[in-house]
Amino acid sequence: MNCDMRTEPRRHEDTRSTRISFCTKQIFVIFVFLRAFVVPAQAQETGKTVADGVYTEAQAARGASAYETSCAGCHRADLGGGTGPALKEQRFARQFADKDLRTLFARIATTMPRNAPGSLGDSVSLDIVAHLLKENGFPAGASELSASALDGIRVLPGRPKPPPPVGDFSYVEVVGCLSADARHAWLLTKASAPVSVSGRGSSERTVADALGAETYHLVDALAYAPQSHVGQKLYVRGLLIRLPGEQRITISTLEPLAPRCGE
Repeated sequence: MNCDMRTEPRRHEDTRSTRISFCTKQIFVIFVFLRAFVVPAQAQETGKTVADGVYTEAQAARGASAYETSCAGCHRADLGGGTGPALKEQRFARQFADKDLRTLFARIATTMPRNAPGSLGDSVSLDIVAHLLKENGFPAGASELSASALDGIRVLPGRPKPPPPVGDFSYVEVVGCLSADARHAWLLTKASAPVSVSGRGSSERTVADALGAETYHLVDALAYAPQSHVGQKLYVRGLLIRLPGEQRITISTLEPLAPRCGE
């Protein structure tokens, strides 16, 4: 009887301790969940992103030079991908969107270039990150990107990069109809307004197929067998030269779009 009297309070204490321990574990689990999911989500909603001007134009210019030397051989000058993956558009979004900018920086700093991984150094790697952000359509700002800021900047999917303004000696693309004039000069008539492209290394086509009211003298058309393209609708890329009363294009690319101009 005395034994029962002594053990009954102990049984209640054990039950109470078990309940307290169980509640403590529940609170801990809830805390971990909030810490892991809710807080980061709020940080992403209110934190800085790559659209907030996190690098400078000067930094991106240095990065462009470093990229040309160390990266373009695998990833191409236009970031379109070669033996290495593309660094823009859908591939860029799949790899880096919604992650902090340190993820992109770490990939460059530790694995590039392919023949000498980790040899670029932090400063050059930051410059290359700035170049990639600019080429993916994100604006420059007043302060250079620093290593200490990387964790607080979220990457967004790339945006279309605006084409440079068209001027004399711009590298452009147009669409028009091929014909010859009375002096046997080859002309692109009913042609679209010129659209600037980033450079000769770019493979992207940005001009629409619609015709227009422009006329261009194709300076070196003879190299492209123009007789076989008379009356066809053509895509032309090249260097625009503006003279009084005439526009000329030195051709780098000529491609038929339709067998007849009106199509």
